[in-house]
Amino acid sequence: MSRTQLTKDAWVATLRADAAALRAAAGNQGVLDSPVPSCPGWSVGELVRHVGSIYGWVRATAGRGVTDKPPAREIGPDVPEASDAAVLDWFDAELALILTFLEGLDPDLPAWNWAPQAKKAGFWHRRMAHETAIHRWDAQLSVGLTEPIETKLAGDTIAEVLDTWLPAGRRKEQLDVHGIVHVTAADLGQEWTIRLRGAGIALLDTNTLLDDDSHPARATASGNASDLALALWGRVNWDVLDIAGDETLLTALRVG
Repeated sequence: MSRTQLTKDAWVATLRADAAALRAAAGNQGVLDSPVPSCPGWSVGELVRHVGSIYGWVRATAGRGVTDKPPAREIGPDVPEASDAAVLDWFDAELALILTFLEGLDPDLPAWNWAPQAKKAGFWHRRMAHETAIHRWDAQLSVGLTEPIETKLAGDTIAEVLDTWLPAGRRKEQLDVHGIVHVTAADLGQEWTIRLRGAGIALLDTNTLLDDDSHPARATASGNASDLALALWGRVNWDVLDIAGDETLLTALRVG
């Protein structure tokens, strides 16, 4: 397994850039009521409300210094409606607040998260960067002009799916499949090997077990990091990548 090592400052910087691009897409005339093809049932305005409300929830909970589970996220009655242009000003305010909050948040501060990993605030620097990047792409899709995820961030988006979302059981489809998948971000020169065991998943540090023919089902996917990240998030089809083997195994890796 390999992983792009990003820092708090890098995550905040990418959050800032992707949120600005999301806001620019949503701010186009008449776009708030437009559907988001990659988020069925949502309008662009609802996407804006979703992202802004997550910012507010993280700001209210991630800095408490405790690992107890916080109250569930809710969109309060003071948040403008999705079709109201005021939702954009509200988003601007939430964005400014979350950036200030995350810049001042110690990554080592104890903080709850939903994943089977260290309960530290740095989880939320990373999570907000990827949440924003994926939904920036969604918003841009609605206006017909998507930009790829920045390459190094996309490498970490892939890693977050594999080391955080899947071990937490947050698959899009709970497929009872068994086998080995090898995925490669060719532009980064990085690769990951994943063993699926029904509901279980393991990231392999070496290819040693690939020499064992006891795993009949295998699949590979290779391409640029952005396309691979978007495929794992169900935003693009696997055929944008160079794939081989049992595509069901690839489908079992999808989240979102």
